[in-house]
Amino acid sequence: MLTPPYPEIDDLLHMMGEAGRHLAEIEASEGAAGNISVCVRWPVEPRSRFPLMQTFPLPQPVPELAGATFLVTGSGRRLREVIDIPTANIACIVVDPGGETASLYTSYHRRFQQVTSEFNSHLAVHYDQILATDTNFHAIIHAQPMHITYLSHVPRYQDEHYLNTHLLRWQPETIVNLPEGIGFIPFAVPGSAELMAGNVAALRRCR
Repeated sequence: MLTPPYPEIDDLLHMMGEAGRHLAEIEASEGAAGNISVCVRWPVEPRSRFPLMQTFPLPQPVPELAGATFLVTGSGRRLREVIDIPTANIACIVVDPGGETASLYTSYHRRFQQVTSEFNSHLAVHYDQILATDTNFHAIIHAQPMHITYLSHVPRYQDEHYLNTHLLRWQPETIVNLPEGIGFIPFAVPGSAELMAGNVAALRRCR
């Protein structure tokens, strides 16, 4: 939960850019893979950076998030490039009253046709976590750390207990940052309802 003074939209865009650059530096985002979203629940004026507006149907109703603002990377954008021109790589979504639709704000410079195909998972996880914690600031990063991604293809490491037992033995300080361990869910088609549900459930127990 953040307290005033709240970060301005330019501050949030810069932080997303810094995060994207760091992920690239540690080789945790391959090509155009990975995405970032931020949800804030204080008033934000998007038009100073995102003057174009259109109605956007949300993947699921989120009535309790009416008025909330999401900043989310566009489909196919490289995270390492977000910091160069944030408005070319990020969209701003403000949830309408009722929570079934939103206003999608973009820039004249945008380099994408739509927001990330994983937005249904992002929205569902934001919604679930915010309802549980009542926070006014929540961020999600979807990355592909090279070695963990490799291990996820090895059958025995697809067992969550086995994965965490071994990982925390090799790198015991990991428990400081990930006290609940690392969740594992089976493969599901990107953007699917199955992947969305799996992400929500896994992030309830492993945050």
